[in-house]
Amino acid sequence: MRSQLPLPHEQIYAPYKIGAVVEVLAEQGIPPEMSLKASGVAIDKLYDAFELTSVRQYLTVCENAVRIATDPATAFEIGRRLHLSAYGIYGYALLSCLSLREYFRLAVKYRRLATPPVNIEWTEQDETVTWTFADAIVPDPSPRLWEFLIEQQVSLNVTHLQEIAGRECPPLRATFSYPAPTHAHLYARYLGCSCEFDAPQCALIYDRAILDQKPQKAHRLTTALLQETCDRLVGQEKTSSGLSGEIYKVFLTHPGDFPSMDAMAARFNMVKRTLRRRLDAEGTSFQSILDDVRSSLAQEYLQTTRMNVNDIATLLGFSDAANFRRALKRWTGKGPKELRS
Repeated sequence: MRSQLPLPHEQIYAPYKIGAVVEVLAEQGIPPEMSLKASGVAIDKLYDAFELTSVRQYLTVCENAVRIATDPATAFEIGRRLHLSAYGIYGYALLSCLSLREYFRLAVKYRRLATPPVNIEWTEQDETVTWTFADAIVPDPSPRLWEFLIEQQVSLNVTHLQEIAGRECPPLRATFSYPAPTHAHLYARYLGCSCEFDAPQCALIYDRAILDQKPQKAHRLTTALLQETCDRLVGQEKTSSGLSGEIYKVFLTHPGDFPSMDAMAARFNMVKRTLRRRLDAEGTSFQSILDDVRSSLAQEYLQTTRMNVNDIATLLGFSDAANFRRALKRWTGKGPKELRS
């Protein structure tokens, strides 16, 4: 796969996964410059909350890791340290699910929020439930890159399910569609189950009985609010296509510091007039998108935090609390006290 800089509209993910790769390789004595080679990601931006990267940049860093890593367990270690708390709203929505069945469902529904390198499906059978890793986002990855991505993904999935359940929750077994690598013994060590190679598909198989278990951090109100936020801000209807969808994603990553219309136009390499015309053709406007994002975040802050109205107004870019209250009434028909009660 040839590395290349992403288009502006592809840069929608915080670099937390890239940072995890760099950290694991650094522990092997590999300098960040080598890990990030040809990715277009600067070292000083790895922990910048406003930095945006793409799946292609992430895959370039993974290709570097395949080439220069000195530990065959590298991909497993990367997956192990990618905790759900690193995934923002997506991660917290999963952590607060009311059952493990809901976790499986939402993990797939909102997967586009997680810098996804591979496509994932889940199926429920009579006695088992299965994660299936169908193919890579990038077409025709090299065999070793595919193995690296799968090793990272299965380690990550096992880690996340353990965090959701609040206890060790290993699969019954795991299968892989490629021949056993020389480090095949590491698979069972990291996954905690028997592993089969040269199988029809890459999959993690669990006991179906886990689906009705209640996660340790389940919370009915929190999960409803976070799912609504995911649906409204980064759900399929608003972010699956078009310029408007890309703008939603940018706003999501900049709460408290929303880019202006001029800045947004520059991000997408166009003048403001063109941006306005493109959004009009999609049946929306820059202000409508911004208002929708502000409304969703306002309701989330009011219902899930103890921040006062002045602080929320400032965080959402209002000059004072009075303007925020008027806007909130226009968006929802309710005031702050009503939404908090």
